[in-house]
Amino acid sequence: MFRTIRWRIAIPYVILILLATAALTLYFSDFVRQAHLSDLRTQLTAEARLVADAIQPMLAEGDTIETIDPRAKRWGELLEARVTIIRADGVVLGDSHQDPAAMENHLGRPEVQLALATGFGISTRHSETVGYDMMYVAIPVEVSGQVAGMARISLPLTQIETNIARLRSTIVPTSLFTALLAGLLALFIAERIARPVHQLTEVVQRMTEGDLSARLLPIPHGEVGILTRAFNQMAGRLQGTITTLVEERSRLTAVLDNMADGVVITDGEGRVGLINPAAARLLGTEEEAALGRPFAQVARDHRLIGLWQQCYEQDREQLASVEMGRQGPFLQAIATPLQEAGPRASLVILQDLTRIRRLETVRRDFISNISHELRTPLASLQALVDTLRNGALDDPPAARHFLDRMETEVQALTQAVQELLELSRIESGQAPMRLIPTPVADVVFPPLERLRPQAERAGLSIIIDLPPDLPPVLADTERARQVITNLMHNAIKFTPSGGQIRVSGSGLQVSSDGHIQPETLNLEPETLPPGEWVLIAVEDTGVGIPTDDLPRIFERFYKADRARSGGGTGLGLAIAKHIVQAHGGRIWAESVEGKGATFYVALPALTSS
Repeated sequence: MFRTIRWRIAIPYVILILLATAALTLYFSDFVRQAHLSDLRTQLTAEARLVADAIQPMLAEGDTIETIDPRAKRWGELLEARVTIIRADGVVLGDSHQDPAAMENHLGRPEVQLALATGFGISTRHSETVGYDMMYVAIPVEVSGQVAGMARISLPLTQIETNIARLRSTIVPTSLFTALLAGLLALFIAERIARPVHQLTEVVQRMTEGDLSARLLPIPHGEVGILTRAFNQMAGRLQGTITTLVEERSRLTAVLDNMADGVVITDGEGRVGLINPAAARLLGTEEEAALGRPFAQVARDHRLIGLWQQCYEQDREQLASVEMGRQGPFLQAIATPLQEAGPRASLVILQDLTRIRRLETVRRDFISNISHELRTPLASLQALVDTLRNGALDDPPAARHFLDRMETEVQALTQAVQELLELSRIESGQAPMRLIPTPVADVVFPPLERLRPQAERAGLSIIIDLPPDLPPVLADTERARQVITNLMHNAIKFTPSGGQIRVSGSGLQVSSDGHIQPETLNLEPETLPPGEWVLIAVEDTGVGIPTDDLPRIFERFYKADRARSGGGTGLGLAIAKHIVQAHGGRIWAESVEGKGATFYVALPALTSS
């Protein structure tokens, strides 16, 4: 309310009038009250002297309560006041309103004490006897020069208070009505003064909201007219400038928002003045949260901070490669002085080279792995050929043995090539899935029965836990069995004798907010879309997978521990991952090194609906 000129003019006037009226009301009320009290004091003093003169002979003769009390009651009726006759020692001899025999000693009353001390006593106080405020006047009665008693006259103050309240009830409405009229007048005057300012404010507000064509019309006369014309001229120039700036800013924003590289601009105090979405994503922050904060708090990496500080201090371009954490992005950071943005301002460009580095790593690992996988059987074949050429052909049993060995190596090469071709066909979509409704048992049991003899030879026990009410899945049966076969083969290979392999199945449901039912599964899987799923788990008590290797086990040719991995091409889990993904499912692993590993395969359930 006080934010508008109209109210800031009107309300102080109204408050001033109210304060003045209230002060006058209090003053006149107190003045009238004091006048009434003065009149009452004069009246009571005169009446008390009359009663004192009348009671003097009776006190001189030593009259008692029996003779004095009826006189007191008669005088009270005549004077229309309370009359009390008090002996010099405080004993009440008569009272017009009470039984004197039942009244307490009055020697300690203030008016009695004043009368004894000065010859006249007056007191205004609350009467415990009658229960309301009264004014008391006491006059001493002397006999032979000695005070023989007191004549006290009192009247209640209720009439005075009633008159004062009536006066106030008259003044207050008048004051409020006057304040209302003054307020209306003040509002009228303030409205005429503030109308041009309001119009100017509305136009400025429209311009603030983006309407740069708003102008103030009609133009009034006087000082406000001069201000209006100046404002309209300023608005026209501002419109042209802002339009140009908005167009340039829009182009710059479009470029920054769609850049793959991160861009951060800091001011002379080292605070972030601009950051694009790519930079916010690479630094793991939000654009709004980063603006205005020190670069060191936004970057949160000592190498980036050091690079920026070198640019800041040396005032020349700096370049460095930074890997943000163990699994974070690999960045090439370039810090450049930016004089256009102010003294000691800097431009930091972050180029995400993670994919390029990963592709390079995959290419290098692929070449290394395929070379390793092919070199061993080729070296064996070369040795066998050399052995046969050097005379083993003349020994038929040895020749047959070496030929069998050669055949084994050729089969290993053939298997590696077939698995590479299979993985390539699956990745490229040239191996279409023939999806049909399939019971989970038809996917799990055949691989288990085929590998059970191998597990028994290794001294392992296999436990199967497949509830009979599991819903079927839409699957290519042979390829789904290939996934279970690969997982079972790995579990047998990496579980020491005496260990255990458990294959279980369960149904689960993922809600739209990512909540999994039943909660007893206690899973933290990769993101599963909402819906119903069948979860197949292959759990072993083997050597487990190191934490650093766990994210890479589904890469082609990757082997977590080559010293213990034994034979195989390292393509089994990669093939299993692509087969499961082709089914619209997910596959992941959880492991504690030395305590075994659990591989999970989640396939969409085929519900009746």
